[in-house]
Amino acid sequence: MKTYDKPPELYDGLRLHQNENTLGCSPRVLEALAALRPEEIAFYPPYAAATRACSEYLGVDPDRLALMNGLDEGLMGLAVAYLRPPVGGPVPEAIVPEPAFEIFRIDTEVVGGQVVSVMPRPDFSFPLDAVLGAITPRTRVVFLTSPNNPTGVSMPFEAIRQISRRVPAGAVVLVDEAYAEFAGRTFIPELPSFPNVLVGRTFSKAFGLAGLRIGCLVGAPDVLDPIRAVVPVYSVNIAAVAAVQAALGDRAFLQDYLRQVQESKTLLYDACDRLGLEYWKSDANFVLVGAGDRCDELVAGVTTRGIYLRDRSKEPGCGGCFRISTGSVEHTRRAIAAIEEVLCAAG
Repeated sequence: MKTYDKPPELYDGLRLHQNENTLGCSPRVLEALAALRPEEIAFYPPYAAATRACSEYLGVDPDRLALMNGLDEGLMGLAVAYLRPPVGGPVPEAIVPEPAFEIFRIDTEVVGGQVVSVMPRPDFSFPLDAVLGAITPRTRVVFLTSPNNPTGVSMPFEAIRQISRRVPAGAVVLVDEAYAEFAGRTFIPELPSFPNVLVGRTFSKAFGLAGLRIGCLVGAPDVLDPIRAVVPVYSVNIAAVAAVQAALGDRAFLQDYLRQVQESKTLLYDACDRLGLEYWKSDANFVLVGAGDRCDELVAGVTTRGIYLRDRSKEPGCGGCFRISTGSVEHTRRAIAAIEEVLCAAG
């Protein structure tokens, strides 16, 4: 069985390979962590205040939101709740439009479900007809991502609507919105009209809390309840509870990071045009870049200069491509200089 291919633990250079917020978290988060009292760490964590803060940020009622130990836990909980084969029954299917977060496939296989992969179009536009054609009576989950990882391309909301209407009764459509802050759009306001859709969110990316592991699922309570039933009762720790409230209270810090992401992407697009590299305009905090047969040499050469990129060339439709985080403008300028250096040396 395939396991997640975790990137090497590279912390001695510039980490532009994990889609992280390399600016770090808000100073208010550090203040909140430092203010934790000994008894708060000794006691099981309370969730009401953090759930309320996240619900207010996302514009939903608290009973329509479930906190998770990172969005990854929500994805595993979804797989356990909806993709385990019934005794003597058919094997449930999960549709995964490619390229996609590997965890979708891994979680499905771990619980005994069947992955149905849908291959990408050359331009990475969403293959709606192919996804609709893959739906069968055995479909129990459709995993969607907007913006997509690793392409950064968003999918149209109309596609989510059509898929929601076409899946069989009892099936769930999961929309992974890990990068929604950068895209500036979310399907959450439409959830009341599409009760079989769940939206997954994380506070790892835009808020810089990846090391604390906190995310959530948003949707109808009766769709969330089977997931809540299989997730450990106190899986979100007290540090994450304190941090997410502090992070949500510092919108100025968030807006500065979003501004730098936009500027960084523009700088990178201009550099790619100048260097003859292909790219896809991204709605996330990273860009997929096509370097063709120069990809291996480029990623390795930049690594020797202390800057880490993610080789995505083995992903469906991504041959010869690497992915680069675009956050801090300073970091992006350093990465561009290193890429230019490697390409010039190779030329």
